[in-house]
Amino acid sequence: MPLPYFPNTEADRAAMLQDIGVSSADELFQDVPAKFNNVPFKLPSPLSELELKRELSELAVLNANSDEHACFLGGGYYRHFIPGVIGHLTGRSEFYTAYTPYQAEASQGMLQSIYEYQSLVCQLTGMGISNAGMYDGSTATAEAAMMARRITGKEEVTVLASVNPTYQRVLETYLSGQDIHLTRLESTRDSLAPESACLVIQQPNFFGCLENVETYSRQAHDAGARLVVIADPVFLGMYQSPAACGADIIVAEGQALGSPANFGGPGLGILTCRQEYLRQMPGRIVGRTVDVDGRPGYVLTIATREQHIRREQATSNICTNEALVALAATVYLAALGKSGLRRVAELCYHKAHYAAEGIRRLNGFSLVFPEPFFKEFVVRCPQAPDEINRALFQEKIIGGLDISHLRDNALLLCVTEMNTRQEIDKLVQILGGL
Repeated sequence: MPLPYFPNTEADRAAMLQDIGVSSADELFQDVPAKFNNVPFKLPSPLSELELKRELSELAVLNANSDEHACFLGGGYYRHFIPGVIGHLTGRSEFYTAYTPYQAEASQGMLQSIYEYQSLVCQLTGMGISNAGMYDGSTATAEAAMMARRITGKEEVTVLASVNPTYQRVLETYLSGQDIHLTRLESTRDSLAPESACLVIQQPNFFGCLENVETYSRQAHDAGARLVVIADPVFLGMYQSPAACGADIIVAEGQALGSPANFGGPGLGILTCRQEYLRQMPGRIVGRTVDVDGRPGYVLTIATREQHIRREQATSNICTNEALVALAATVYLAALGKSGLRRVAELCYHKAHYAAEGIRRLNGFSLVFPEPFFKEFVVRCPQAPDEINRALFQEKIIGGLDISHLRDNALLLCVTEMNTRQEIDKLVQILGGL
């Protein structure tokens, strides 16, 4: 058996411990509680590659095959159709192995893909500028709020109560570290504090309902604040963009554009804004230029991250690279085009309304919110939603999101183009028999 490789010699470790000011590794970790220090892993004996592959295969068959289940679960991550071309392109080694595409002389293909992503996202949202992508929709929302603070100089952020609760918690976490006060607005009847840097709303909101963006835009701007809108990118294929209704910053979760749900990640944080706010945008931006011979080239034009510039001048410490997920979104938008994305949005809309009408007619069920809604809607159930979801799963249906903590016996259901009429009819039939 080969000897294990230790990158640091005894002399190396002794020198590091001396510089730290401790005499041993045990002293270095003395603050760690004993029950968590040097815990035995209790691993089974090692297996050969053949044995290990066989054991993992046996474990894998115990998992439920998602393709055999109809899915009506939403709430932030969504099951949409992924064209085969996406995997063929994102799986190419030129893209799949790229990590940090900053060196223009070595990463022209990746930089161009980011540039095309930015261009397509601007067309989708109607905004003037887009960055190269962020962690996910929730952190992009928090970055947008801090961006509004830099623009206005105000120290308070207001979020509409109908925004996704997870986004609200992420927003609260980010702002607490900056000593920015977070307030919640219940409706347009409530006034916006003059100290608010921005008003954050969601379109459609967490409950699937459509907000009156123009009304909230006037409310925010009258108070000297900026309007941040969290948008569903598929929704934008069919409806007017919040940019046309007065939004200053639009963020979104880009997972729906060509990436699977994957148990909740990775996501893609889309962040766009009006041209005049370019210098306050977090992250990085790829630009297109020409070399001395007039040939086009792509470069990292702006990088206001702490990783690139002095900390006190940085707009964000987001240091991730979501370029592969952004590439999937780019291929998705390019493959579908405007008419294709609109068709996906129309299918979501009509199938969701077909399902809602069927459920509404069932004894004991009702819609919590009136129309209009897009692809999600809230149903009040005659019994606990978790019991309903267990019954549905027995019939190979993944039910909705239990939001009983927000509304009594409420179930948030999502219908996309992936749901067939037979699946919807089966859902209604099973609910009617409970």
